[in-house]
Amino acid sequence: MTAASPALAQLAHSYGVATDFTDWRGRRVDVPEASVAAVLTAMGVDVSDPGAALERREEEPWRRALPACLVLVEGSPQRFRVHVPHGDPVVVDLDLEDGSRRRLVQTDVWVEPREVDGDLVGVATFELPDDLPLGYHRLHAHSGDGEGALDATGTVIVTPAWLGLPDPACKPRSWGFATQLYSVRSRRSWGVGDLADLTDLAVWSAGLGADYLLVNPLHAAEPLAPMEPSPYLPTSRRFFNPLYLRVEQVPEHVDLPAPDRRRLATLSKRVHERLDGTDVVDRDTAWTLKRRALELVHRVPRRAGRELDYRAWCRRQGRALQDFATWCAIAEEHGNDARQWPVELRDARSAAVAAYAAGHADEVELQTWLQWLLDEQLAQAQSKAISAGMTLGTMHDLAVGVHPGGADVWRLRSTYASGIQVGAPPDPFNQVGQDWSQPPWRPDVLEEQGYAPFRDLIAGVLRHAGGVRVDHIIGLFRLWWIPEGRPPSEGTYVRYDHEALVGVLALEAHRAGAVVVGEDLGVVEPSAREYLGRRGVLGTSILWFERDDEGRPLAAERWREYCLASVTTHDLPPTAGYLDGVHVALRDRLGLLTRSVEEELAADEAERESWLAEVRGRGLLSRGATSEETVEALHRYLLLTPSRLLCVALADAVGDRRTQNQPGTTDEYPNWRVPLSGPDERPLLLEDVLASDRAATLARAVGGDPAPRP
Repeated sequence: MTAASPALAQLAHSYGVATDFTDWRGRRVDVPEASVAAVLTAMGVDVSDPGAALERREEEPWRRALPACLVLVEGSPQRFRVHVPHGDPVVVDLDLEDGSRRRLVQTDVWVEPREVDGDLVGVATFELPDDLPLGYHRLHAHSGDGEGALDATGTVIVTPAWLGLPDPACKPRSWGFATQLYSVRSRRSWGVGDLADLTDLAVWSAGLGADYLLVNPLHAAEPLAPMEPSPYLPTSRRFFNPLYLRVEQVPEHVDLPAPDRRRLATLSKRVHERLDGTDVVDRDTAWTLKRRALELVHRVPRRAGRELDYRAWCRRQGRALQDFATWCAIAEEHGNDARQWPVELRDARSAAVAAYAAGHADEVELQTWLQWLLDEQLAQAQSKAISAGMTLGTMHDLAVGVHPGGADVWRLRSTYASGIQVGAPPDPFNQVGQDWSQPPWRPDVLEEQGYAPFRDLIAGVLRHAGGVRVDHIIGLFRLWWIPEGRPPSEGTYVRYDHEALVGVLALEAHRAGAVVVGEDLGVVEPSAREYLGRRGVLGTSILWFERDDEGRPLAAERWREYCLASVTTHDLPPTAGYLDGVHVALRDRLGLLTRSVEEELAADEAERESWLAEVRGRGLLSRGATSEETVEALHRYLLLTPSRLLCVALADAVGDRRTQNQPGTTDEYPNWRVPLSGPDERPLLLEDVLASDRAATLARAVGGDPAPRP
């Protein structure tokens, strides 16, 4: 494979595209020239003549009067340039969110003019003052009069310097449960844990002293079966999955006519006959029957006040909601992958799509109604969590990306890079690398749009939440781009403006009174962790992964203060299973081991035993302890750390042993389809959890002091 030429490499670097990287063995690896060229092409760059392309790149700022977007931290002044015909005066105003306007002051800075397309372009330097309020503001530059007058605009985003924990949660330590909501089924849910179950789980957790409940991504999935089981590969991150609705809690349900009430009861009965007691989460069956029930409820007229509420909510959601609902309506006829639709329907802005939406207004309206119901039930869950005593309430999980044929890519087509998929380079656990089948956002287009798609996404997920966990938060710094048709090993890193993205994330969380937890596990540049820490974004610490430079368990006192600390994560088995090495047996059965099972078991046992020895050394665990006692001791160890947020997997609280997700597999293992179970691996209902002495005992342990039980 040929490395990039010097000219192509220089061009790539100007766009934040790496031409080499350090692999997991510490070796420098050159990115193939073809990969570099493909990534640049996906960013809209003509690479046929790298030298000419670099000249155009250098001239870009001179061709526009104002920067597209300026992102600054509150209390920090910032200078910027305005490009005008050389010698022309220019006036710059800043329109603030509150409706007021400020005239900005030009500073005395001389910059040599530059000839662009035969015209001499000059520079006027202005400064944004250090007392600007947080928020999204608008720059206006005006120069000259008449036909040749310059009138340009740009975005200014002022972000908080520090986020940290919101005031209600500012105490030495808080803790909460983490759960895969779909796996926690109740007697009244339709085969899948839903938002009513979330509400009950939150109230129960609050009664045990929990301050939050972290749930899997609730992002929208496909409108028709087959539904993608992974909550981390949604069709849209901006909207939610109606699979989680509780039909009987829709207010119009009480007004169903008798015949429709009987039909709905029949549908509910069929769900329970098919799914009760099954050892798998069957989203397709659950949603197919629930969808029919919701259609019956949708036909019930809304009272005047609710109708006004619904229409006002739709207006507030704007074009994004209408586009999403239209995508769902088209998908029901042409399939869940927009890349396979008739050509004229693949462009969300085409006349054919507008005609389709008009001709299928009822189907589009059904989808907007479902999203309104989700907003109501999410609000109810958060309200009940807070009123029950939680300081944070629901904490949502934000997936790293979306399906390439899904609604977000379709409606925000120009924002995503085409012909590219995101993944990860080879590492010790995936030595051929990973391809996540998700297209990346284009950093240049995000900046051009004032980061509007990102801020809308964060605002939406935090609308009824006290926190958000950002999966693979290092993706806000750089992502591994893989040209389609190439293996993951032939990808490269593309850098993003992390100051802008983290700033917007912090601003939206500040406005929502929410905490942000970044999943910063794996290979992470130390500078990225340091930056997130400076901005008050919490990190993630998993006990089994916390080790010092010598590979020994990291002493509790050395853990980070601003992090969410837990014993396990959803990509590992629950702790009871991990202690028994079920993950090794599973990987062996699936052919995923790169060394003999004996070697793997020995290495795994040594790693586990090193941590158990550390816990014993603190007087928290005795030899011969039961599995339940060991799980409790490991969680008590977390209390020795300075970590502000502690997290308990609900699976650990009930003694579950089975892996929820086995990385590196798709259908070889029922990923994201394993119901919550007890120590005997038999599925539990939510009612069993709420009455669990074992769960209550672990909650008391993590909510108290680290001393062992008598």
